[in-house]
Amino acid sequence: DFLSRSLVKVDPKELHDLHLIISSISRPEHLTLFELGIARKVDFSFAGPQSLRLAKLLEDGRIEIGAIHTYVELYARLLIDLIPDVVLVCAEQADEEGNLYTGPNTEDTPVIVEAAAFHDGIVVAQVNEITGKLPRVDIPGSWVDAVVQADRSFAVEPLFTRDPRQINDLQILIGMMVIRGIYERHGVQALNHGIGFGTAAIELLLPTYGESMGLKGKICQHWALNPHPTLIPAIESGWVKSVHSFGSEVGMDDYTAARPDVFFTGRDGRLRSNRVLCQLAGQYAIDAFVGSTLQMDAEANSSTVTKGRLAGFGGAPNMGHDPHGRRHSSPAWLDLIVSQSPLARGRKLVVQTVETFSSGNSPAFVETLDAIEVGRKAGMPLAPVMIYGDDVTHVVTEEGIAYLYKAESQEERRRALAAVAGVTPIGLKAKPEETAALRRKGIVAYPEDVGVHRLQASRSLLAARSMEDLVAWSGGLYTPPPRFRSW
Repeated sequence: DFLSRSLVKVDPKELHDLHLIISSISRPEHLTLFELGIARKVDFSFAGPQSLRLAKLLEDGRIEIGAIHTYVELYARLLIDLIPDVVLVCAEQADEEGNLYTGPNTEDTPVIVEAAAFHDGIVVAQVNEITGKLPRVDIPGSWVDAVVQADRSFAVEPLFTRDPRQINDLQILIGMMVIRGIYERHGVQALNHGIGFGTAAIELLLPTYGESMGLKGKICQHWALNPHPTLIPAIESGWVKSVHSFGSEVGMDDYTAARPDVFFTGRDGRLRSNRVLCQLAGQYAIDAFVGSTLQMDAEANSSTVTKGRLAGFGGAPNMGHDPHGRRHSSPAWLDLIVSQSPLARGRKLVVQTVETFSSGNSPAFVETLDAIEVGRKAGMPLAPVMIYGDDVTHVVTEEGIAYLYKAESQEERRRALAAVAGVTPIGLKAKPEETAALRRKGIVAYPEDVGVHRLQASRSLLAARSMEDLVAWSGGLYTPPPRFRSW
């Protein structure tokens, strides 16, 4: 944040109308640049913390959006048609030769630096400390043009931390259905979880509910995932064999360093993350992507872009699609074959977990995505859809599971989705006799159809019900950020 705080201080008469390429719009100063006229256009991937302010700037015509990318798509364009002239990055330490140690939060730094360093660009790095010897070299000094020691350590937000106290019974019910109706049924071994309380619930159910079902060693062993604190109980219970991470998570550094058998760590003992490589792993090497959304239409198209909120997509479009270039098989991938053709290929499981109504009592299932109107008003050539419906294989709500990949027609897909959409505008179109027929065909399943007892869904099933519990599971190695502490 030192470089972004410095950039907002320049004279807009001297420096203006910049085109920013930024994977995550996370700092307030990132948007202040547009309010001051220092920047005009942005290409980005994620803007969760600044999503409301970004939407207001777009509505006011203060910012131009090139595209909302998935992460690896944006990095790819850094090497093709969005080659940067100047890159600003951060690192924990630099030595006198300009070598950088980025530590657990290496993330996308290597590809950003390389795009400029090898195409006549300028690389400027802010560091917390300049020292004589680095624990390891993450970025060679020959790639770096200038190093600036910041006035304070760079800011890192705990984007993937979820307090177990906030997990509700509906999310637990959905998690139970995912475990039994998807992970167990298809034999999912390698997976990614998106951000949210729904996936946090699943992680905390594995050592308890999953254990009671005899599923340990049969599902969920290999992960492409940031070090979610809510995964600690599953790791400590022996469920998890490996975790490759996009980045680190605040407070998890000591824990990941203590578990080199699970996480990818360097000789310095600390995590080595790499967002590009982990996104590639999430594209080609996992069996299942499980995430949530803010809105979904009758065709299962989904988006986190809604009226008044531009959250972006992060890695969801990349991991939440079926890559037709995949040529290796796994039991879960093969299990989604529905054709008898000798050339039939398997399919990645793309699972969307959705509570039918949001906390603001807005329906999650809608006739038309807000993203269509937002994109039209912003002059985008494409509506900002996060995951297209034809990539979605399963939708899970508190009502049940729609096995969309089994549907034999688009109309049957729509009926299956309506069957689990509750009393939303989409769900009200469901007809009992059609839903009954879909249940008989195995295209729709209610909780009881997959062996889940609704009344069993309660917080007592969670392996950890508070942040204190997570600390205890970690043996005191996890240090929650202050905002998550109640002690």
